[in-house]
Amino acid sequence: MSTLPLPLPWDQIDTVLLDMDGTLLDLKFDNWFWMQHVPAMYGLKHGLTPDQASEQLAPRFAARQGQLAWYCIDHWSQELSLDIRQLKHAQREQIGWLEGAADFLERLKHTGKQRWLVTNAHPDAYGLKNDQLGLAAHFNAVYSTHPLGVPKENPAFWPRLMQVAPFDPARTLLVDDSLPVLRAAQAFGVRWLRCICRPDSRHPPREPGEFVGIHSVAELL
Repeated sequence: MSTLPLPLPWDQIDTVLLDMDGTLLDLKFDNWFWMQHVPAMYGLKHGLTPDQASEQLAPRFAARQGQLAWYCIDHWSQELSLDIRQLKHAQREQIGWLEGAADFLERLKHTGKQRWLVTNAHPDAYGLKNDQLGLAAHFNAVYSTHPLGVPKENPAFWPRLMQVAPFDPARTLLVDDSLPVLRAAQAFGVRWLRCICRPDSRHPPREPGEFVGIHSVAELL
């Protein structure tokens, strides 16, 4: 893992862009929901064991990765004939922060920086998590990629975000757990990039590729 330069040059940063799932919130909920709970419910509906359902769903999930449909509750509700909203709502108690994230957001408020949540999550999925944890109170603005038509890993997203909410890429920090997202932002010119290496608390850290890796946003302040 790359060594984090200390301190991060906050005098050169005006805008902080933070991912939601796997950066602020523990990805263990979403991984469990999509890899275990949804296959179990799909199997129950179609008379399949969880393993059989997972085997059937895996290629359908894989075919949508990197596309906006991958993150879309409406798409999967129609595709699987399941009420994904209701399934998520019923399990909302499992949604939680990554270690140190809530405290980091409280401290970030006092830095005078613009604080934007930028997420691939469907607006309804964000809304559920906001209701559960009060995310919006920590940000100046919240942007879901769905109204913009492409996910963050698509190079077209960043010019579209700039049109909606202008910012100076050279004075912007992005923190995300996705290497494709970080690479797309880097290509657009975002200068300060940090990769979360442990987005799911159940699993060991991952390598951050060519980016500076951190275990938690708490390391940034």
